[in-house]
Amino acid sequence: MIVESDFLVIGSGIAGLSFALQAADHGRVAIVTKREISESATRYAQGGIASVFSTEDSFDAHIQDTMVAGAGICHEDVVRMVVEEGPKTIRNLIEWGVKFTTKGEDYDLTREGGHSARRILHAEDITGREIERALVEAARQHPNIEVYEYHIAIDLITCAKIARKPVTDNCCVGAHVLDIKSGTVLTFASRTTLLASGGAGKVYLYTCNPDVASGDGVAMAYRAGATVGNMEMMQFHPTTLFHPHAKSFLISEAVRGEGAVLRRRDGTAFMEKYHHLKDLAPRDIVARAIDHEMKTYGDDCVYLDITHEPADFVRNRFPNIYQTCLEFDLDMTRDWLPVVPAAHYLCGGVAVNTNAETDIPGLYAIGEVAFTGLHGANRLASNSLLEAAVYAGRAAIHATETLVQRPAIQRDTIPVWDSGTATNSDEMVVVSQNWDEIRRFMWNYVGIVRSTKRLERAMRRIKLIQDEIHDYYWNFIITSDLIELRNIATVAELIVTCAQMRKESRGLHYTIDYPDRDDANWQRDTKIKKRFL
Repeated sequence: MIVESDFLVIGSGIAGLSFALQAADHGRVAIVTKREISESATRYAQGGIASVFSTEDSFDAHIQDTMVAGAGICHEDVVRMVVEEGPKTIRNLIEWGVKFTTKGEDYDLTREGGHSARRILHAEDITGREIERALVEAARQHPNIEVYEYHIAIDLITCAKIARKPVTDNCCVGAHVLDIKSGTVLTFASRTTLLASGGAGKVYLYTCNPDVASGDGVAMAYRAGATVGNMEMMQFHPTTLFHPHAKSFLISEAVRGEGAVLRRRDGTAFMEKYHHLKDLAPRDIVARAIDHEMKTYGDDCVYLDITHEPADFVRNRFPNIYQTCLEFDLDMTRDWLPVVPAAHYLCGGVAVNTNAETDIPGLYAIGEVAFTGLHGANRLASNSLLEAAVYAGRAAIHATETLVQRPAIQRDTIPVWDSGTATNSDEMVVVSQNWDEIRRFMWNYVGIVRSTKRLERAMRRIKLIQDEIHDYYWNFIITSDLIELRNIATVAELIVTCAQMRKESRGLHYTIDYPDRDDANWQRDTKIKKRFL
C-alpha cells in the first residue's frame, strides 16, 4: 500500500506538529508517530521555553548565555537567529491555544541554570504537556492533516535506494513505515519528508526520556547518507528522581532556579566548589559535579533541598512535581529529594542549515533529531522547545515555497517493502539481550566521564552486536523492537565515533585522557557521513 502526501512528518512533538500546522495550509500532511500522537519528549518537558519577554532582559543577554553554555562551538549566526525569532514564535504557540502561566497581566517568567535573567515562559511545571495538548487539538482539527498513530518509520526511501547504487543527485521521496498493530509495512511517498522524531536517550541505561526516544531519525538519516554532527554531546540532566519505582522522573531545573540546593548525604552543599553560579551552573558542570561527589563518597545519589522555601510557594509553583513525589512518599516541602544524573538531550544530530534542510534534497530535520549549531557543546536550559518551534516555522516556509520545484511522485518507481524469505522469530531474547547490553556499556563507558580505553571497549562491543543485529534483521520479520534495537546500535556507534574524534574535553564531552579544552585544534564540530561502497 502506498500513502501519498505533499509533506511526510515523522514525529509528533512540538517540532513535527508546529511544522505540520503551518505546512497544512499549502498541501496534504501525513504525520507518522510511534505511539499515540501526544506521546513525545515535548509532553514531558517541565521547565518551559526560553525567550526574551521582559524589558529587564535583552536579545544580547540571551545570546551570550547560550554561547557561554555552548562552550565555544555554538554557531553565533544560528544563536542570534533563534533568539531574535523567539518572541514571534512564542506568539504563534499562544495563537494555537497554548496557555502559559501568568502573574497579573504579564507572563510569569522564571529562571533556570545558565540564564542571567528571568526569561522562561512556563505552564506551571507541565509546560510540555500544555504545548502538546494545544498543538494536538489544532492538528486534529485541520482537514489537511492525517495522523498515523502506532506507526514506526523503518528507513527513508531515497533516489539512491531506488537506483540501488550511489547517485550524484540523491533525494528523499518518503519512507517505509511499519504499522505496529497489524505488522504491515506501508510505503509513504512524499515530495517533502521531515524528521521530527526526537532524541536518543534510550541509548543509555538511565534516562529521563520517554520510551520512544531511540534515535530513529538520526539512524535513518545516517543510513540514507545524510551528514550527522556533534553526536558526542549527549546532555545528562543533573537531577532525576532516584527511586526504584520512579523510572527516572525528571526534577526540573526550575526547582534549582527557584532556590533549591544540592547537598551530600551529610547535608553539605557542594556546588560552590565547582562553579561561581553554584546550583545554577550549566548542566554539564552540575552533572559532572554530582557524578564526582557520588564516586568520591560512595553514595548512590545526592539530594535536592528546597525545604527552606515556603511550603505553599513550592506546592503552587511545582504542583506536578510535588504530587508525583508524594506518590513515592517524598514531600518536597519537608524532604530532600534523592537525585542522580540521567541521559536527557542530544545536542548533536542530523546536520541542517538555517532552513532545516539536510544535505539530502527533500529531507528536513528539526527538533532534537537535528544538529543546528544552536547548542554547541551544551544546551542552555529551555532552549530546546524554542529551537524546535523556530526551526519548524523556517522549515515550513522553505518547504512550502519550494514544493512546486520538487518532482511529482512517480508511484511506479517507488519500491514497496519486500520481506523476502524472512520468518517470524521465536527468539526475541536476542533483541532484549542486545538492547540491555548496549544501554549498559554506553552508560559505563560513554557516559558523563569517558576515557580512550572505555571508548575502544564500547566500539568493539558495538561492532559485534551490529553483526548479530544485521543477521537477525534480514532473517526475521521486523518488529518495532527490532527496528529500535537497530537504531540505538547505529546511534551508539555514532556517539562513540564522534567521542573518539574529539581529543579534548569540552562541554558535555569529558575524557580523563584529554581533560583540558583545546581551542587551537577543536573549536569546531565533529561531522561524519556514511561511506557507500
